Amino acid sequence: MKFLKIKFTNLIQIFIIACICLVNFSQKTQVLALTFSEGHNFVSSAVKNVGPAVVKIDTERMIERQQFDPTLLDPLLRDLLGEQGITPERERGQGSGVIINQNGLVLTNAHVVERVDDVSVTLADGTICDGQVLGTDSVTDLALVKIEESSYSSFAPLGNSEELEVGDWAIALGTPYGLEKTVTLGIVSSLHRDINSLGFSDKRLDLIQTDAAINPGNSGGPLINSNGEVIGINTLVRSGPGAGLGFAIPINLAKSVSDQLLKNGEVIHPYLGVQLISLNPRIAKEHNKDPNSLVQLPERNGALIQSVIPNSPAEKAGLRRGDLVIAAENISIEEPKALLDEVEKAQIGKVFLLNVLRDNKEIKINIKPEPLPGLT
Repeated sequence: MKFLKIKFTNLIQIFIIACICLVNFSQKTQVLALTFSEGHNFVSSAVKNVGPAVVKIDTERMIERQQFDPTLLDPLLRDLLGEQGITPERERGQGSGVIINQNGLVLTNAHVVERVDDVSVTLADGTICDGQVLGTDSVTDLALVKIEESSYSSFAPLGNSEELEVGDWAIALGTPYGLEKTVTLGIVSSLHRDINSLGFSDKRLDLIQTDAAINPGNSGGPLINSNGEVIGINTLVRSGPGAGLGFAIPINLAKSVSDQLLKNGEVIHPYLGVQLISLNPRIAKEHNKDPNSLVQLPERNGALIQSVIPNSPAEKAGLRRGDLVIAAENISIEEPKALLDEVEKAQIGKVFLLNVLRDNKEIKINIKPEPLPGLT
């Protein structure tokens, strides 16, 4: 009897284990069914969703160039040749883009189509169309091109870059080196990467960092997620020993900029006219230890004004070198980037409130931002 009881208990245990295995197998089967469809994975499905909207952009512009560099010519030869004239030459460029609506609007990088005379767009099926640059914004490196045709059924669905998380799949599409329909796979390596930290002081944007290969010619092409939605516009790559770092402009910013380019042909960026450096307690303490320092810096975080541009809104408002900006519009400022983000939200000509530390006293300064000069 005791033997039968033990045997029955063992049978129950085996039955429970078998049920668990069946559940796990069923779950794995479901996952495989979601991941693979007829022998293909999610990458091919995502590419099919966006690939028909990816285009190649070819550009041409006329430049004037001397036939010979006069500094390299022998004086006797220079006398024989006489004055060297300037001859026009055609300079060609190439990039990628993505169609974002049925009207043939193409998002791409500003550096792909800035200051060009002719633009041609090659569609995914090989059709070559003329393109018209509707507007460029060098500050965000974005541009909008209109294909000179009536309508297009193939355009890419746009995702939400605010929903991205580090580790999400990232698929880069484009035409690097003129090779059409190229796809590379990686992940989102980082978010909100400040472009100024990469050496571009004239830009204002945070980037998506990815390890998906982005090569010359990929610029302007889409970065897409595993669902086949555009999450960014490929913009640049930084290479290093053993690795490459790719960066893309978040699609939410690209949508906002493209709307303004379509409406106005340009994007107005507010500016104050100051050069800033980051200040924190450690840096301030080191500075204050120097007996030759001209001023004592407050030992706290903020955006320290290094210089004020003449005739700028900052100069008109009375900002000075050495002022420490600690708040803007009642938002705490811990670093220069935080101030630039608030300035970007400001309205041209409307009062913009700054809280500034000067000579260890906090003062309020009203400043009226003006359009960033030199863009149009």
